[in-house]
Parts: sequence; C-alpha cells; structure tokens
Amino acid sequence: MAGSLAFGAGAAKADFRVCNGTSSLVGVSIAYRAEAGWTSEGWWRIPAETCKPLITGQLNSRYYYLYAEDANGESRWAGDINICVAENEFKIAGVSECLKRGYQRMGFREFDTGEQESWMVQLTEPPRNATETE
Repeated sequence: MAGSLAFGAGAAKADFRVCNGTSSLVGVSIAYRAEAGWTSEGWWRIPAETCKPLITGQLNSRYYYLYAEDANGESRWAGDINICVAENEFKIAGVSECLKRGYQRMGFREFDTGEQESWMVQLTEPPRNATETE
C-alpha cells in the first residue's frame, strides 16, 4: 500500500524537511548530487506527526530523491529512480552497482526544487476505503 506525498517550498528556515503526517514511525532516506558526486543517506527516524530536516541550510542542488517506509511495513513512499541504501544508518557515495558493492537498491522519488532555498515533503497515509476511479 503506498502513501501519498505533498510537497512545496518551505516558509521559515532554509532546509530540506520531511514531515510525517501518519500515525506510524517512518524511516526516511535522501539522495542528492554533492561536489564529489551522488550521495545517499539514511535512515532518519521520524515519529508520527513530527518533522525533521534531512538537509540543513540553503539547498545547493536542484534535484533531491526520497524514499520512506513506515516501521510496520504497511506503507512505502517511493519512485522509479534506483539508488543505493543499506540496512542500518548509512552514507553512500555513488548510485551504481549497488548490489555488487554490498548495498540494497530502492526506488526513490525525484523532487525538483527549482530555485528554492528550502523544501518540505509531507508524508500522508493513503485514504481509507479508496476506490479506483480511472
């Protein structure tokens, strides 16, 4: 079951912030292009109904990639960009040959922050009893 995402420019401090609008603990990973190349980092544990900055200060990249899953294994916020992650806390340089290097590969979702200095992603629970309309 997939959750939904809401996102946009932040108002206060300059950072990339993730807010957990669900009733579960959520683990979050982020990826971005740094001076030395692509980097992925995780896991931030974000309790229900709280927010945490993953990147503090003004955003230096235009594109950021996010993957999150709840502690119960019921919801996942993902995309189709494969990036390396590890089981426990990690900071990984590079996004290629994940399995060969001993990492897992997960599908991250891309966020185009444009020229914004800060960005916020809101993780929400999927609607209950949702029906397909298309």
